[in-house]
Amino acid sequence: MAAKKVLVVYAHQSAGSFNAAAKDAAVEVLGTQGCTVDVSDLYALKFKATATAEDIVGEVKNQDHFRYAEETKLAWKEGKLSEDIVEEQRKLTQADLVIFQFPMYWFSVPGIMKGWIDRVLTSGYAFTQEKRYSQGIFKDKKAMLSFTTGSNESMFSANGINGDMNVTLWPLQVLAPQIFWAPSHVKAEARGTMLGGWRTRLQGLLLEAPLSFTPSDSFDGAEGFQLKPEVQEKHEGQEFGLTVGTHQGKRLPPNSQIRAGV
Repeated sequence: MAAKKVLVVYAHQSAGSFNAAAKDAAVEVLGTQGCTVDVSDLYALKFKATATAEDIVGEVKNQDHFRYAEETKLAWKEGKLSEDIVEEQRKLTQADLVIFQFPMYWFSVPGIMKGWIDRVLTSGYAFTQEKRYSQGIFKDKKAMLSFTTGSNESMFSANGINGDMNVTLWPLQVLAPQIFWAPSHVKAEARGTMLGGWRTRLQGLLLEAPLSFTPSDSFDGAEGFQLKPEVQEKHEGQEFGLTVGTHQGKRLPPNSQIRAGV
């Protein structure tokens, strides 16, 4: 297997944290496999989280009605994006695999990481109206979430108080996630076991199959990107919907956001 380039986008304030240990494990294990691993330590970089006109070098095209997506698309084409965005786009362009390492905040990524997503994945560079999802510009890259929770696994179940983790994760994934359930509430031995499991998974991570999603050509752009009738008919007799998001009003497919091949 040819050597791969990996980008770890890391968001935690403390070098002594479990997230730091998980990040370090990824760097070490993937490095021993011959991978080149870059780390974007967002807090160390003091990465700006807010998407503003400051992301564009020079004058914007429309000062009276600033539209971030349109302005940054033009700035990307003209080489006028801010230096921090350009540097992160350089790393991302080179990466075969991106690992987002973070503590889950309010059922999502920390604000500084959301800012990375908002600012780095500019229109034109990361997607266009025509090139997205399974036909996207980055369709040959892999990405995954590796994160800690503050609550136990049972609380993120279909019957749990936090709701089904599969639903929470629906918009963000490619590879199945690595979830470290409430490491701050368990003993050091259990945390060691968690990291051991992560190290084992990292050994074969580059060969993992992605999660299953409905391809773009299953939707009709002329009809508001609704499922094509023939796709609906094909799955009409199935017990579960296609995916957590595109569920067709049926029961959600169990664990489809947690395990590949479900």
